[in-house]
Amino acid sequence: MIKTENVSKRYRLGQIGGTTLREELQRLSAKVRGKEDPTRMIGERDYQAGETFMALDGVSFEVKKGERVGIIGHNGAGKSTLLKLMSRVTAPTGGTIRLNGRVASMLEVGTGFHGELTGRENIYMNGAILGMTKKEIDAKIEDIIEFSEIRQFIDTPVKRYSSGMYVKLAFSVAAHLDSEIMIMDEVLAVGDMAFQKKCLDKMNDVSKTESRTILYVSHNMNTIRQLCERVIVLDHGKIVFDGDVEAGIAKYIVTTDEEKLNPFYELESLKRPYGMGTYYRFCGLTFEHKESAEYSDNEIINLLLDIDAQRKDDDLFIAVIIKNKDDTGICFSGISQKITLLEGGNRVSVRIPVDLLEADTYRLHLELISFDRYGKSLTYDNPFVSFPFKISKSGDSLIWPVKIYGNVRHHGITAEVLI
Repeated sequence: MIKTENVSKRYRLGQIGGTTLREELQRLSAKVRGKEDPTRMIGERDYQAGETFMALDGVSFEVKKGERVGIIGHNGAGKSTLLKLMSRVTAPTGGTIRLNGRVASMLEVGTGFHGELTGRENIYMNGAILGMTKKEIDAKIEDIIEFSEIRQFIDTPVKRYSSGMYVKLAFSVAAHLDSEIMIMDEVLAVGDMAFQKKCLDKMNDVSKTESRTILYVSHNMNTIRQLCERVIVLDHGKIVFDGDVEAGIAKYIVTTDEEKLNPFYELESLKRPYGMGTYYRFCGLTFEHKESAEYSDNEIINLLLDIDAQRKDDDLFIAVIIKNKDDTGICFSGISQKITLLEGGNRVSVRIPVDLLEADTYRLHLELISFDRYGKSLTYDNPFVSFPFKISKSGDSLIWPVKIYGNVRHHGITAEVLI
């Protein structure tokens, strides 16, 4: 169903186009005179002409009819670029891609939807793009609406949808319209847990009963295990593994462990799903007083979070989730005390005790949330990336069999000899 041969994708670095004729002339004049670019922002890197980045480099593989293939790798490995090439959003720099069938893709929240059209109108538009007639779409539209769980809002313009509603409708459309190939990026992370399970069950069902071919990208290794029968691991634009799911996940974990435990992350420029980061946005994360995010098991993680706020709010919370290397949840360390953000830039300190964690490498996830009057949480920002940190033993301690008892140690039990 899918065959890629030596596919590569090269991007030019730096600002390309989008400027005025006056600015271009200023740049040219400065370059001829050997002067600094007058249009460059303070601190911005001065890219050399012709400097490029290889997002994909010589990628070749085949996918048979009905196969469910997971594509995993670190951020920037080339996963989303590969899916965009297959969905014909952009063209490869080199190589060929052959697809034997119609493609229904869900690359990011809102892709393929027109904000001014209602949910119902967008269903018909997506069906028409796939070559379906109005009669064919009429036969499926009730199933699409029912599966999406947003019947109440189906005749509302989708620009008013939350990110979760976008995902529900987009997946329902992709799963029910007639296509031989489904391409799913990691946008299912936006949906609630029950809907994620519903989506995975649906993808399993259409693969088995309708022999649809599925390409699925995710950083959640549990969903990869549930859905996929084969895994492709990408690293810096190249395929480093293609085969068994568990072996592929192990290869991905080894590759991830090799990355540096950075003490600082820039988050402002990270792409969010539709609606996330609009009013409040994580701009930076710092593991305070550390040159590397490594801790002994008797330390406390001190985080400094830079958050930009478009308005004042005194009813917000920071939620912290800790997962292990394969993205399985270890613990939800709860929510912070209520914080107040002022309009503009804010700096927030977060303390995370790690004395219950066994020595290992973990990944930290952050969310900025609030609660409505019914106690239901609302997520304002989630960067959808994780931040690795490492815990090591302090002094002499018992060897802990992690595979038997798990990563979390409980030291609250005491014993006293009375006689």
